[in-house]
Amino acid sequence: MNKLDIEKKIKEIILQIRPYINDDGGDIEFIKYEDNYVFVKFYGSCINCMYKDYTIQDSLYETIKSEIPEVKGVISVDL
Repeated sequence: MNKLDIEKKIKEIILQIRPYINDDGGDIEFIKYEDNYVFVKFYGSCINCMYKDYTIQDSLYETIKSEIPEVKGVISVDL
């Protein structure tokens, strides 16, 4: 899979997860895919949520990793 295909797939996965994040008053945005890492930004109630790391690791990363094995991690950035 080339970088554009990977980014497209990542965005699709984020769209699948987004409604669950929206239900809790937050949102998520894909920032970039670089060096096998996915960079995202959280908004709303997700910014200071004590479950943000759980969402990143157990929901987002595990889902992405199952479809794109070369992904090494997901990093939340503050822009």
